[in-house]
Order: sequence, then C-alpha cells, then structure tokens
Amino acid sequence: MIRLGYFPGCSLESSAIEFDLSLRKVAPLLGVELVELPDWNCCGASAAHSINHLLSLALPARSLAITEEENLLELMAPCSACYSNLAKANRELTDSTEVRQQINQLIEMDYQGRVKVLSILELLNSVGVEKVASVVKNNLAGRKVACYYGCLMLRPPKVTGCPDFEQPQGMEEIVRALGGEPVNWGFKTECCGAGFSMSKTEVVLKLCHDILSNARANGAELIALACPMCMSNLDMRQNAILKKYGEKEPLPTVYITELMGLALGFSPKELGLNRHYIPVTKI
Repeated sequence: MIRLGYFPGCSLESSAIEFDLSLRKVAPLLGVELVELPDWNCCGASAAHSINHLLSLALPARSLAITEEENLLELMAPCSACYSNLAKANRELTDSTEVRQQINQLIEMDYQGRVKVLSILELLNSVGVEKVASVVKNNLAGRKVACYYGCLMLRPPKVTGCPDFEQPQGMEEIVRALGGEPVNWGFKTECCGAGFSMSKTEVVLKLCHDILSNARANGAELIALACPMCMSNLDMRQNAILKKYGEKEPLPTVYITELMGLALGFSPKELGLNRHYIPVTKI
C-alpha cells in the first residue's frame, strides 16, 4: 500500500469536486492510501506570486510543513496549479537554507525540506500500468482518447524533473492499460489560457478552440486531463466556443481519474460525471 499526503486544494472542494470524488474511488483499488492534510490552506493559486514572492512561498510552505509534521514523506496534489506551486516552493526552500529559515519564521513552523511533491501523473506512473490493467472491469474497448497535459504539470523541467515535457507518454500508458487508444496529436502540452478565462475570455476561447479542433482532427472521441483550470476552460467554455466558431459537435472532456473510474467499474454518478457541462453519455 502506497501511503502519502493528499492536498486536494480549493478547486477539488468546489469547482472540481468530480476530480476529488473519482480520485478517492480509484485510489484504494490501486493500492493507494490518501491521507488528507489536516488544516491545509490555499496554495496561492495564480495570484500570490504576482503580489508578494514571500507570500507565494509561505502559503505552500505551510502545507509542506504540515506534511512533514504528519511524518509523511510524499505529498500529492492532483490539481496542476497546486502541484506547480507546491513543487516550485519546495525547490526554492530546499535549495536555499536562508530562504527556508526566513519562511519558517513567517509560518512559525520548522520545515526541514524532507517532503517530495508528486503530481497525479507521477503517482499513477509509480503505481504502474500493470497494476492499473489488473483492476480493469469495463475495458474502454479502443475508445480514442486525446491525453492533455496542459502547461503546468510537466514544466518547468528543472522543478518537475520531467525529461519528456514536450512529448510525454505517461497518461497515454494509463489509457492503454484501461483498454483505450491514445491518439497522436500536437496540442497535448499547449496552454488553455488558464487564469485569463475571466479577464481575456476571447483569447481563452481561441486557445481552447485550437486544442479541441486538433484533438478532433486526429480522431479523438474525448479528452482526458488532470487540471481543474483546463477542465473549466475546455468544458465550461466549450458551448461558447462551438457557438463562436460555428461548430456543432462537442468533444467530451473528463479527468483521467473519471476515465479510470469508469473502467474500474464505478457508475458515472459515483464519479461525478453528471457535473460536466458537455454531456459524457456517449462515452
């Protein structure tokens, strides 16, 4: 049994509840025990770093320190933004004793830098495709899936340690283990527009249209991803995209854990699939 700290972050308790629901369903079948951090706080999201650098370190540092106090060596953050903020802060705190001491004074805790931050993809890859395949009940029967990583899960490589950040294959391996067929497409690591969804909506619509169009052009029946912001832009904004560009055929977008949950035998309602703006009934 893999036992690790679990940082759900703000999104998984609000706009991305289905990510949390599906992850908690799937994890035990994969031999993973998720230990939610007590009294965790927001990672700083996309705002703290633009306001105050020390604040952008202190917010994730507090959760890292709680992880250490709970005697957990690994902390998994499924949200790509949370993962990015936690991993970048951890890198800076472990690289500089001076910075770590300064932040420890601010948070009034004594973080020693012993925690490793994991993304959802790193966790799934550590579980292994053999384990995933062994618990499949409803084979995906060759469903064509565009695996979308976005811009935060793999970059910057000096923080994530990802050697194939331009052409990753980790999610594709999981899809194959579920019986699906990952498509070869060119937008798997392109940005969806992220936090500009409200301030520069037209830009986001264009970026997301390009992503959806490329996935569809390469035969995808659905997109699998692991970022609440990407889900918001590609799912919630998709009807506006279809209207703007005169298209009629929507492309379902699901969290990779929801797709796994379906293959592992859970019902759509158990996984929160009813919460999507674009219906997923055809998959």
